[in-house]
Parts: sequence; C-alpha cells; structure tokens
Amino acid sequence: MTDKSIRGAGPGTPTRDRAPGGSWKAWIPALLVLFATPLLLAGNAFYIHLAVLICLNIIFVNGLALINRTGQLSFCHAALMGMGAFVAVICTVRFQAPFLLSVLAGVAASMLAAYLLGAVILRLQGVYFVLVTFCFGELFRLVLLEGGDITGGANGIANIPPASLLGFAFDSKLSFYVLAAACAFLSILLLIALFKTPKGNSLDAVGDNPDLAEASGISIQGSQMFAFVLGSAFAGFAGALLAHYLGFVSPESFNQHISVAAIIMLVIGGRGSVLGPILGALIMTPLPELFRSAIETQNIMYGITLILVLKFLPKGLVGLVGAASRFRNEGGR
Repeated sequence: MTDKSIRGAGPGTPTRDRAPGGSWKAWIPALLVLFATPLLLAGNAFYIHLAVLICLNIIFVNGLALINRTGQLSFCHAALMGMGAFVAVICTVRFQAPFLLSVLAGVAASMLAAYLLGAVILRLQGVYFVLVTFCFGELFRLVLLEGGDITGGANGIANIPPASLLGFAFDSKLSFYVLAAACAFLSILLLIALFKTPKGNSLDAVGDNPDLAEASGISIQGSQMFAFVLGSAFAGFAGALLAHYLGFVSPESFNQHISVAAIIMLVIGGRGSVLGPILGALIMTPLPELFRSAIETQNIMYGITLILVLKFLPKGLVGLVGAASRFRNEGGR
C-alpha cells in the first residue's frame, strides 16, 4: 500500500483543510473540553486507561501525519517509537537518569535514527520507500530480540519507574492522563503553528505536487527530511511516555502491527488536516476493546472499515466534520 494508492482511492484527493468548518480559534476550546471530559470519569480506571492510550496515539499519529504531508508513507514509525521507548527506559533503569532527561534522550535517538535513515532512503518514492521502511522496522525488532541484557531480549524490560517531574510522580492512571493529555494538546498546537508558517506550506506543496514545488525553489529532500525527523521525534516521545506508563516494554510492543494501526487511524481520521489524527485515535483506539471477544475477526473488521472509508470518505472523518460545518453555516443564512 503506497501513499499514492491511498490518495487515488476516492473521487478526489484530500485537501489541506487544516481547520474544518472554520478557524482553529473555534476548535481549540472544543479540544480543551474533549481532553477535560475523561476527568469526569475519574472513578473508572478502565476509561481513564483508554483515555491515556488515545492521547498517546494522538501524539504518535501526529508524527506519521507530518511525514505523510510530504507524500511519504512510513512503515517504520513503530520502530522509531520503540527506539524512543527503549533508549528512555535504558537511561532510566540502567543509569538512573531523571524522567525528563530520559525522555529527551529517547526523542534525540529517534531523531538521529530518522536522520541517518532518511539520508539514505528519502530519494526513494512510493512502494520502494514503503518497503525499505518496512525492512528497517523488522530489522530494529530483531536487534531488540538479540539485545541480551541491554534490551532484555524477548522478555523486554519490566519494573520501569513511573514518570516524575519536579518531585511529583505520575504513578496513577488519572495523574498520568493529565500528563498525556497536556502533551497531546501541545503536539496539536505545534502542528497548527507549523502549518501556519511558510515551512508548513512548503511541506504541503511537496506532498501535493513535488515537481511544481521543486520548480518553485522548494527543496523536496530537505522538506521530506525535516518532516521525517520531526515526525519521528513525535513517535519517540510517545514511545517514551508509553513505556513509563505501562512499566514494561518488549520488542513485540513495537512490531509492524503498530505501524499499520497508526496508518489506519490516520486514513480514517483524515490525512489532510491536523484534526485527522485526533479523530482517528479517538475512534480506533477503543475498538480492540470492543472486539476483544472476537480477536480472530479484529483484522477483518479493520480491513472492512478502511475499505469503506477509502471508498466513501476519501477525506476521512474530517470530511464529514467539514461537510456538517458547511451545512450548518449555509442553513443559518
């Protein structure tokens, strides 16, 4: 599956509608309300757990969305998430580094790996880029399995201490949700700010029409490298947070199924808008729990959902939000 095949799976390519139905000034308060809603369910640990995973997936898929805006589809996003997680955990467990320093180390490792990998593969396009990123993801997983005492091998690393900042430990689901929600919200604000700048516009231009962008003086490889490295930083950050939340990491925590799940969230939510990863994570994260009694049919349901969205909602759920907003505005005239 390539990005071009996804783009062509509908009556039109997704537009870069970054704030469906209006300005982000109207959407930001709604997002704040959305992030505050789980606090009303503080007595239900299961719902808070799902809310934490949704927030972490928003950060994770935001990174993939950023890469996709330049026309590339990465299948090693889970590997870069795992790199951030394992480096952060090794710093915390082996070297007793503070949580913040460990997270920064994990993010830096993911960015460095993305830069080195991108320098080699970003000249590739379409299916070739997808295949190389897929191979890198599998190679990384095998390295973790053979990591011995460093990575814990197939057993992974357990007893990871909870996140802590300024002496406060986020050792409960509710307290960690506050941290995860704040980080997810900041990641959204960062993307909104980025796509209001000329740099953000150049990323969209490269994704929409690379030949025209290059003729306009935009560096295609430079733009794709910027998106790949920054998107990988999002993945590494989400991985570091996830490891300290669960208290356990293993190589199988970051296999190809995670990358595929992120792509599905992105496509279903909508690839042309910052709102897309939010909707995708909000809808798709709880689904495994709903289908827990029918694990055998889980992937079938995912496939059916993806095909239906590609066929009838080429812009993802964001297209529905935009259409509803336009209908409401026209009805009020």
